[in-house]
Amino acid sequence: MCYYNGCRVSRAEFIRLIAIEKELKNLRINRPAQSGFDYRDWPVIKPIFGKKDFEIVNMHWEYIPSFIHDANDLKNSRIKNTWLNAKSENLFVNDKGRLSMYRQGTEHGRVLVLSSYFFEWQHRPKFGAKGQLLKATEEIPYCITLKDRPEYFFMAGVCREWENVERQQSADTFAIVTTKANELMAKIHNNKERMPVILTEELAYEWLFGDLDEKRIKEIASFQYPSEGMTAWTVAKDFLTAEDPTKEYDYEQAAS
Repeated sequence: MCYYNGCRVSRAEFIRLIAIEKELKNLRINRPAQSGFDYRDWPVIKPIFGKKDFEIVNMHWEYIPSFIHDANDLKNSRIKNTWLNAKSENLFVNDKGRLSMYRQGTEHGRVLVLSSYFFEWQHRPKFGAKGQLLKATEEIPYCITLKDRPEYFFMAGVCREWENVERQQSADTFAIVTTKANELMAKIHNNKERMPVILTEELAYEWLFGDLDEKRIKEIASFQYPSEGMTAWTVAKDFLTAEDPTKEYDYEQAAS
């Protein structure tokens, strides 16, 4: 989940992370809506100078593993694999009990993904012409944000530097960390019941700068932002191409 994101932070605004303020300079990060499946860059906060400061960079949204060696490998691998998100349960060990491909990024490449809102789909029952319940469901998109942080908030991310062997070039790549859904997100994302790990400012600071052991990393990575601090509404199915992708759309009125 969390393959669709939005960000409305302007160049003139400031990012406040506990006591740290830094002006957003020379970054085009006003992005009404972006699909992760476009495989483009996204604004990310990355620690620098021995974790004593940070920079805001545009980073490739797709955590590319070390066994991918060039663009052709990457293109072919996307047929069966999606590395836009990383499950909090699999940051150190994968489902097969082996070392996770996200372990390097989890230990040494923790970042904060800037977001103002994100989109998820709810699966609703679908009925046929005779009123019979169909096996297929209708997917209704929702826009989700925080009540007290409408401008921006922080999602936990992990990153690693990927080397394109063919071109002898390298670039940082990242994935958004996801966890089990809270009560609100379980109702919206009701087919998989997942949500992005949205961090409070205190946890964001710790995730970015903290000298964390595996236990503490797992604790932060499984943090569920409280339902009561979030709000959501339905949007049009073509929101990605809409001038305002966050505009509310009433499906009951549309059906009538």
